[in-house]
Amino acid sequence: MLAALVPDAIWVQMSTIGVAGIDRVAALASGESPAVMLLDAPVSGSKDPAERGELTIFASGPGEARSRVALLFDALGQRTIWVGEAGAGTRLKLVNDTWLAFATEAVATSVALARRLGLETGTVVDALGGGPLVSTWQAAKLQRIADGEFSAQFALSLALKDVHLALQAAGGGRFAVLASSLTNGSRPLSKVSAGRTLPS
Repeated sequence: MLAALVPDAIWVQMSTIGVAGIDRVAALASGESPAVMLLDAPVSGSKDPAERGELTIFASGPGEARSRVALLFDALGQRTIWVGEAGAGTRLKLVNDTWLAFATEAVATSVALARRLGLETGTVVDALGGGPLVSTWQAAKLQRIADGEFSAQFALSLALKDVHLALQAAGGGRFAVLASSLTNGSRPLSKVSAGRTLPS
């Protein structure tokens, strides 16, 4: 692909590939075709925001490329955050995905506890909705659960991949609480839930 690109072309990398992945891509680009500009621009958002062009783009790379990709990014996302040299976008995306993992766990665990205690999900929505503890995203998830709407918006296998990438970037045995989200008792969720999807 790099050999086919003309000098001064822009390669926009928009997947979540982790720190090792983007470092590999950057080395490939500089080694094989240094005249090609690499933009590292992973996105945040699931199926519905993608279809509406409402993704958040974590963009990084040469400043001179910004104006050339502005129309593309404006079509794909509602917000583009520029964060420095190529690779910084991926690093910020891993922080975003860690936040999302805990936000998702908060919704799921709280609803599960409420049901075990005999409370309706609607009661949880009424109690927490509009308060400072619940984000707009979490409030929407809670309401969907209360409405019995469990259509998938993002594959569980991809969410697990993103958590793995964050843990790899952290190094060592850090962030044990995040690592625990990958297990179900003693069995990895990636084994238990292969092929399943997260409720939106």
